[in-house]
Amino acid sequence: MQSNDKATGINLLNFSSRQMRAFHMTWFAFFLCFFAWFGIAPLMPIVREELNLTKEQVGNTIIASVAITIIVRLFIGWLCDKIGPRLSYTLLLTIGSLPVMGIGYAYNYETFLLFRLAIGAIGASFVITQYHTSVMFAPNCVGTANATVAGWGNLGGGVTQMIMPLIFAGFVTLGLTSGEAWRLSMVVAGILCFVTGIAYFFLTTDMPAGNFKELREKGIIVEHSKNKGSFMEAARDIRVWILFLVYAACFGIEITINNIAALYFTDYFGLGLKTAGLVAGTFGLMNIFARSLGGIVGDRIGQRDGLKGRVKWLFIAILCEGIALILFSRMNNLPLAIGSMIIFSLFVQMSEGATYSVVPFINKNALGSVTGIVAAGGNIGAVAASFLFRNGDISWPTSLLIIGCIIFSCSFLVFLVRFSEADEKLASEELEKALKERNKDVSIRLPAEPGFSLAGLIYQVRPIDALRIFLGGALAIKGVYFILNMQAIETMVGSIGHSQNIISWYVIMAHVIGGACLLFGMGTRLAIALNIPILLGAIFFIHLGEGLFEQQGLQFSIFVLVALFLCLWEGGGKLSVDYLVKKSSYPDKSGKIAGIK
Repeated sequence: MQSNDKATGINLLNFSSRQMRAFHMTWFAFFLCFFAWFGIAPLMPIVREELNLTKEQVGNTIIASVAITIIVRLFIGWLCDKIGPRLSYTLLLTIGSLPVMGIGYAYNYETFLLFRLAIGAIGASFVITQYHTSVMFAPNCVGTANATVAGWGNLGGGVTQMIMPLIFAGFVTLGLTSGEAWRLSMVVAGILCFVTGIAYFFLTTDMPAGNFKELREKGIIVEHSKNKGSFMEAARDIRVWILFLVYAACFGIEITINNIAALYFTDYFGLGLKTAGLVAGTFGLMNIFARSLGGIVGDRIGQRDGLKGRVKWLFIAILCEGIALILFSRMNNLPLAIGSMIIFSLFVQMSEGATYSVVPFINKNALGSVTGIVAAGGNIGAVAASFLFRNGDISWPTSLLIIGCIIFSCSFLVFLVRFSEADEKLASEELEKALKERNKDVSIRLPAEPGFSLAGLIYQVRPIDALRIFLGGALAIKGVYFILNMQAIETMVGSIGHSQNIISWYVIMAHVIGGACLLFGMGTRLAIALNIPILLGAIFFIHLGEGLFEQQGLQFSIFVLVALFLCLWEGGGKLSVDYLVKKSSYPDKSGKIAGIK
């Protein structure tokens, strides 16, 4: 199922094709880079004490780790066009692992700052990730592929908050001092990056047809010196710089919120360190599905309305992101603040996915340079926002309000991203060819008018769909309740074993993130599978110990468990992202593709 050798679908269980090997290697490599990039963050209380760092010095190291990525992302984009994504990732991972392991040699503020600066270079891995999937997947699913690998990779920043303290604790248990333990913990992260860099070289190819070197020798692709695509060509395109600003307004702000969320909830809502960290982690873990959702919707609308449809969706996502951040900044009630933060997280990550559903169509001859420039915008946004939060004269809620208003204003710049009739025609022809390859027995014509009706879709909703949506919302709300009552959940799981914290975090994340996935119907069966063990544990380890008919909680847990099994059996239903993705690629009973007339 290829279009010019590009994959026209995403089969997550396929590890044999070059396209899907690249898919899995890119997100995993990006995940590890994020893991190493922010690996020192959860260990900073130990590092700060040992090196006697001031608050300002800690802030400077954070800014340095983000700022250096701007320059490296611009270079890596050019490098991808020059030598290909395979060698670029191998070099970045193997060389980038050295400062990750070497940070243990830091002995004062200056040396620690230099190592943090050097480690920030691996943040450029995002550019290679987006480049590689862009050349491996066809127009009908390239937005979904780009958004999914980026979203899953971003999870590394959240997972490191949980895993690095465990690695640190393991070394301390072995008898090492805290100073030795944090240094060796970073060595573990560096080794993982180095090994993955070697694996990337042997398990992937630059393009579906092979590597750049062989393809140039065969004349299949032009020599780089003869290629009209260049960094300067990308830099002269106003659309690239509009997307640069847009990405600064979404990914840049995501990084900023990741850095300040825990402190924000500690200082303004009085949460403890553990609870505040859990709330902050919820923001990042929305990447499991939210960024993919932005790419999926972009591909879906792109099939119906062409490139201008992708741009319109990007405008909607950014606009809603700005509104959501403004609302979050005005919240004084903790449950409402958490709820509005989750909504903001949804839109900020969908905006990122929507951005990179447009990027592959800007200039295919300079794809690496375009990707690098736009990606650098994210770090520019993070650096600019960081200086706003360092200003002692402006409160953090006011800073968030200012940023929200800026994002709202930036959304209207999206309308300056325009495509010529020739670009629209070429994209339509590529899409038509991809879908014909995907469905060889179906005759496809591009749409003259929309073939998708939300009202018609809602009319077909079954009771089981309504049950799934209700369960998703209820589980997400229950997860927020657990966050606000950490002591209660820890008391409940305390009798299960000694891994109290791990179980508590799993329960909360499965409720919040799994509930959100159920609500939107994305990865429906996986989200259900994450919650079923929790219900079984509640029934057999908690409720039954209280007596079969003594507690109403047992009856309700059994009801939820049965409802989950019913939804597991039926799947997402028609009012779900799962259904829309499937209908975008496969014919219905009439032999037509959804959205294609």
